[in-house]
Amino acid sequence: MVAGTAIRLIGTVMLMAYALQSVQWSALRDRLRTADWRWWTAGLFAGVLVQVAAAVRWSALARPIGFDLPTLTFVRRFFEGSFFSLCLPGSIGGDVVKAYRMSDSTTGRLLAGCTILADRFTGFGALAALATTALTVQRYALGPWAAIGVGCLLLAAVMLPLGIAVGMLDKVLAWLPEHHRLRRFLGHLLPYQMRPSLLVRAVAWSMVVQMGGAFAVSLVGRSVGVNLPLSTWFGSIPLVSLAMVLPISISGVGVREGGLAVLLGPHGVVKEQAVAIGLLWFVTTIICGLIGGLCFLSDRRPTTSPLSKIASGRPTPRG
Repeated sequence: MVAGTAIRLIGTVMLMAYALQSVQWSALRDRLRTADWRWWTAGLFAGVLVQVAAAVRWSALARPIGFDLPTLTFVRRFFEGSFFSLCLPGSIGGDVVKAYRMSDSTTGRLLAGCTILADRFTGFGALAALATTALTVQRYALGPWAAIGVGCLLLAAVMLPLGIAVGMLDKVLAWLPEHHRLRRFLGHLLPYQMRPSLLVRAVAWSMVVQMGGAFAVSLVGRSVGVNLPLSTWFGSIPLVSLAMVLPISISGVGVREGGLAVLLGPHGVVKEQAVAIGLLWFVTTIICGLIGGLCFLSDRRPTTSPLSKIASGRPTPRG
């Protein structure tokens, strides 16, 4: 872990040095000093709402397999995950904390991890589909209906592997002995197979989340004088977000600023503006994380989930 953190720290420094290469410091300082903080505040507010929407998406995947908890609990745990993603060196540290905090039993925490993986997969699928659709629309000047058609086809292609995996759950269960512990564990995931609408609903929420995230950054861009069509943001921000997932920097620092400079440059955005947008976007991410930190400090006990009954062999309710 120490070696991995050191590598990511070195990567962060190198990427940030690349992003700041040829930047005029006086121009960057002026961009930040003259920023319209009303637009930035609107972007922050939109970013918080996007986090709430992402928590609702997660709840739609978690409740059917036994996490029958209030929506506010999912929102709190999601923000807590954002906080620990900032604090912990690993890119999945926040997800591990979310899974741990969702139950007071080992099996419950493993199932929580499954819901988080499903949530992540639908989110990444929507992210990739949105970015590719927006770039295709810009490249070929497609109309609204053609853009919707391309987006649906791409989303279906991205989600196909998840659908196949979920569709094989009953076959996997049939291979396992009747009283095998893994059989009982996987049995709690069957609602995903029996109710395909759960994944469809999660994908729909994912599109809302990804489009909302790009819109939030566009508001941040307005604060430093960048006013581009939403289609440009829908094509650029998902690509930057995907790059930030790579374990090459800490909290995406350097990747965010450099990616914006590369992707927004062809649209007339000077490097100082792109770096300023990246820095202000990072500040909004930190604030969302701090909200999660406050949630954690206010209640540090793991959630007492109905899934704790699994440990004793009693059936789990299916929402």
